[in-house]
Amino acid sequence: MKILVVEDEESIREGIGEFLRSQGYEVKEAADGLEGLDVFREFQPDLMILDIMMPKMNGLAMLKEIRKTSRLPVLMLTAMSDEKTQVASFDALADDYISKPFSLLILKKRVEALLRRSGRSESVWTCGEAKVDFDGFQAWYQEEEADLKPKEIRLLKYLVDHTGQVLTRQQMLDQLWDMEEAPFDRVIDVYIKNLRKKLHLECITTVKGVGYKIQ
Repeated sequence: MKILVVEDEESIREGIGEFLRSQGYEVKEAADGLEGLDVFREFQPDLMILDIMMPKMNGLAMLKEIRKTSRLPVLMLTAMSDEKTQVASFDALADDYISKPFSLLILKKRVEALLRRSGRSESVWTCGEAKVDFDGFQAWYQEEEADLKPKEIRLLKYLVDHTGQVLTRQQMLDQLWDMEEAPFDRVIDVYIKNLRKKLHLECITTVKGVGYKIQ
């Protein structure tokens, strides 16, 4: 995952960058809005952390320019915590807002949440208008949360991990149930039916006499 940090205060910018790199992210930095636009176009980040008060071009102006071509998630970062500034940030189509001073741990959680919601997280899988966060055990269809049970999500994850491969009902039972509690193999059909109904998953294909696959 690629993150762009645009912040004019060097210590804050480098601190955020170093921390995010330690968490496994690829990070580029920029010191003002104009530089940020250049880096954004070249780097094509998955998420941006953007300060508001900067020289040459402030964060709100930069965000408005970016929104002409991109819907990447943007977390606004600023020392200004008044209501007017927050409203202006969201009017410019920011996705979230955090005030200085802030905890790096909270920043990390905000970043993870934005990546999940946008479908850019590596744990998030999409198919048509369905989106599933396998790590967070959440699912959505047309941006509305879908009521998937944990075992339904685990079954879908097993299918996704074997995309293109036909899986038998017995393979899925062996993966999801202990031997002592394993039900009849046809219970898999019920789970598949529920997944198709709740998420409209046309990508799940029935292979007659064998089982199911995702393609």
